[in-house]
Order: sequence, then C-alpha cells, then structure tokens
Amino acid sequence: MEKLFQASMNREWQTAWQSGVFRKRLIWGLILLFITLGTFPFFFSSIEKREGTQINDWVLNHLPAYPVSLPIFIIIWSATLFTFIRAIQDPRGIMIVFLWSYVIMSISRLVVITAVPLNPPAGLLELKDPISNTFYGMKVVTKDLFYSGHTSTVFLMFLCVKKRKDKITLLTATLLVGFLLLLQHVHYTIDVLAAPVFTFIIYFLVKRAFRLDAPEKTN
Repeated sequence: MEKLFQASMNREWQTAWQSGVFRKRLIWGLILLFITLGTFPFFFSSIEKREGTQINDWVLNHLPAYPVSLPIFIIIWSATLFTFIRAIQDPRGIMIVFLWSYVIMSISRLVVITAVPLNPPAGLLELKDPISNTFYGMKVVTKDLFYSGHTSTVFLMFLCVKKRKDKITLLTATLLVGFLLLLQHVHYTIDVLAAPVFTFIIYFLVKRAFRLDAPEKTN
C-alpha cells in the first residue's frame, strides 16, 4: 500500500513538473513567498512603534481573557502539517493554489494593517507561538490586527483541500482558532470575522487566474 501511494505521488509530481507553466508558478511562488516572509520582521517591528485606535468590542467586553496559546499552537500547526501532506499529494490542484493565495493574502495583510492602525484589545494576553514568532522577527507582536492572519491561514487551508472530510476538519479548526483568539483577546471580533472574507476573495481570484476549476472529490 505504501509503495502504491509513493508511486502515485511520484506520478503526480512527474506529470506536474513536465508542465512549464507549473514549474514557473511553483518557482516564482516560492521566490515571492521568501521575499514576503523576509519583510515580516521589519514590517512588524515598524507597526509595533506606532499608535492606533482601540476598538470598544462588545464581544470581548463580555468574554473574560483566558490564556489558550497552547491549543491555538497545536491546532494551527497540526492543520498546517495536514494540509502540507495533501498539497504534496496534489501539487497542481492544492499546492500551487495555496502557495499563491497565501503569498497574496500575506501581502494584502501588510497593506490592510498599514491602512488600519489599531492598538491591541483591552486585556490582551501574549500569544506564544515560537514558530510564527520566528517569522515575525521579535518576541511579541500585538498590532498585527486587522485582519487575523491565523484565522485566514487555516481558512485558506479549508478552501484548498478537496475531500469532504478534509474540509470538515479544517473548517472546524478555523472556527476553533477564531474563537480561541477572541478568548485570549489577541484580536478584535472584526479581525476574525473579516479574515474569511478577504481569504475567500483572494482564493477565488487565484483559482480564476489559474483556471483551476476541476470537480472536487467528495469521498
């Protein structure tokens, strides 16, 4: 069974790599990803120094702050590993779409966060995520607020996978992450609610641009 799986995966990659369009999309997508991630430390260091508006958030006002960094960390990085495995299995249908959508989504967050300066919510508890903080280039980032990167990333995973069970799993993860971020007062409610909207628009545009409208598996 394992040999059949490996053979199938190898065929997918061999077929994909024979396409010049796929190779260009993969290579340029990775280049843009590394460039974007490379700007994160400078960008987030910059926004931490500026002043913004603090929103009077009705939901957070009625939700006691509670530290849930560990569950958030486990859910996000388990979902990431899960999606990475699916992307490796389907380089053309999942990997390329996720890669380009994530790059564009990251760039859009830089633009929107710049345009909407916010101060952290009242009662914010530090989100401890050693992997994400590595990319941020600093120990604590509190002003990367509108819109939520954690929520949008897991929701993008949900959009990109094809099997029904995978979608249910990742949609559940998205809802949990969104709720836990609010419970820890890491984000405003509008940050979490806006994330799927921005993400879906970006995903839709990438799919249209790449003309990837193959029927989804439902097993």
